[in-house]
Amino acid sequence: MATTESQLEEQEPGAPEATTDDEDVEARVGWRYTLAKVKRDATARIGFYIVAIVLVIAAFAAVDSNLSRLTFGALSDYRAAQALPFFEHPTALPESGEAQRNVPPAFVDGGTLSHPLGTDPQGRDYFTRIVYGSQVSVSVGLVATAIGLIGGTIVGAISGYYGGWVDDVLMRAVETLYAIPPLVLIIVFIVFVSDGSPDIRYAVIGVGITFIPVFARIIRSRVLSVREMDYIEAARAAGVKDRNIIRRHVIPNSFAPVLVYATLQIGVTILIVAGLSFLGYGAQPPTPDWGEMLRIAHGRYMHSNIWLSIWPGLAILVTIMGFNLFGDGLQDALDPRIKN
Repeated sequence: MATTESQLEEQEPGAPEATTDDEDVEARVGWRYTLAKVKRDATARIGFYIVAIVLVIAAFAAVDSNLSRLTFGALSDYRAAQALPFFEHPTALPESGEAQRNVPPAFVDGGTLSHPLGTDPQGRDYFTRIVYGSQVSVSVGLVATAIGLIGGTIVGAISGYYGGWVDDVLMRAVETLYAIPPLVLIIVFIVFVSDGSPDIRYAVIGVGITFIPVFARIIRSRVLSVREMDYIEAARAAGVKDRNIIRRHVIPNSFAPVLVYATLQIGVTILIVAGLSFLGYGAQPPTPDWGEMLRIAHGRYMHSNIWLSIWPGLAILVTIMGFNLFGDGLQDALDPRIKN
């Protein structure tokens, strides 16, 4: 209830002013309120910290892997440029006679601190390959989710806003794509476009395409209600073009559930692409991808060196858990039915 004059007169000197209903409503909307709710959620904080650590490691690996190439033009000494990266490139094989193959982790008998997670069968440092694998997996998750998010948002917004035959045509196409098992669709797409030479780029595009129907259905369901709002009718009456209404009003006011789903899908994408690499349809050797590392370890060295399977599997598990926890917390923060 709004503050009345008598209530204001009864307030003691120095006491905080009473807030009105409008001020209370204003305090419960906007990105600051959303961030405050995420901070209060312990699960969301844990997920955020995990995601932040993974992103920092991936960014470090991206910079470190390109440091020599970026500095060749700035440094006259080629050897100095080569020495700049913190890690040796994970695809580089040790020189003959210096390779330490299948070395166990440092905390196991026979391990060494120079290789904290051990080495692979080619003698490459496994910690380096795990770190560089984060760059591949995170970029794969972000790019594939972005493809599905952008494509699904465009299709769903147009379908929901115009309705009629446009809605029928677009949604029938979306439902046809949705009816095909995702893994089958992705593998067929990779085989068709790769001409028998699978590559992680084709896997990313294929996964992104399979996400378009899900995002389109979510955004369409929101647009169907948003398009009937008074401010949309006012924009139409003012002569604003449909594409501007969709871009400035419809999509921004329908985007909250899509954003939450996209956060959750990043972890799912990482798992799917790792599975494709495990099956041989994703990253190919010597790319340091977690799924590809699992495939090699499982196929040849599961019994002789189980650590080769544990480290990439643990990296996938922790990364997916982080994105899922953060997505759950973000969903609670954006849910208007949750008041606290």
